[in-house]
Amino acid sequence: MGKLPDILCIGSVLWDMIGRTDVAMVPGNDMPGRIMRLPGGVALNIAMTIRRFGVAPALLSVVGDDAEGRALVAACRAMGLDCDPILVDPDLPTDQYMAIEAQGGLLAALADARSLETAGARILAPLHDGRLADADAPWRGLVALDGNLTEALLAEIAASPVFGAADLRIAPASPGKARRLRPLLAHPRATLYVNCTEAGLLTDTAPADAMAGADALIAAGARRVLVTDGAAQVVVAQGDQRLVACPPRVTARRVTGAGDTFMAAHIAAEWAGMSGQEALVQAVAAAAAYVSAEE
Repeated sequence: MGKLPDILCIGSVLWDMIGRTDVAMVPGNDMPGRIMRLPGGVALNIAMTIRRFGVAPALLSVVGDDAEGRALVAACRAMGLDCDPILVDPDLPTDQYMAIEAQGGLLAALADARSLETAGARILAPLHDGRLADADAPWRGLVALDGNLTEALLAEIAASPVFGAADLRIAPASPGKARRLRPLLAHPRATLYVNCTEAGLLTDTAPADAMAGADALIAAGARRVLVTDGAAQVVVAQGDQRLVACPPRVTARRVTGAGDTFMAAHIAAEWAGMSGQEALVQAVAAAAAYVSAEE
């Protein structure tokens, strides 16, 4: 093996198709706006952001052996991302995500991650065959894991000795997929990044704020959690310790990828040796800068 990456980003690598408008919308409206195709997906969003902080990521995912897949891998390589571990499957199309955002909020979205779900455990082959790790030398570094993987594969990862020594950083792809993370909730080396709604779904509660969501997750057996609540306070919880930060007030211009940016900035800050409070402040600031920036 050559030089190993600093972090493995495992999950969705796809094309985002994002429509944005500054005009208020309700379902059924037809409004003027901008439509963009961008590299995206939870794993790729984290990798792109963390690379800008000087951390070297590798991607474990799947793309099709099609024009879209080749263009996506080329775009990732141009950003300095290690794409060698990506599975290229000639029988699967490259996944896609489509969203409509209005006035800085998400109106609707569809995630077509069928190829990632179909590929399943095959995307983890580099952790078994020696390219990145194997049974005798498991991965001991950082892993960013996204909830677009199937529930069965997430459960397999939770019990796998290949991940037993890894520093797992985990996020649901969306509230609709939050419950997939339950097998990993009590993993002894896991940190969960969720919003208040997702914290409630994971714990069958209805937390009033991020602090209540963090308390519920710790009570349910989580080792460490970061819980966001939109523009309200963000909480880090581990055991009896609580850290809190309040996002700066900004005008939101976009939302897709904000949670991934927060997670990546926090991981990068801890990787650089920042204290818990410093890392949280960096993550909150990075997310605020992201949502308020023009494309």
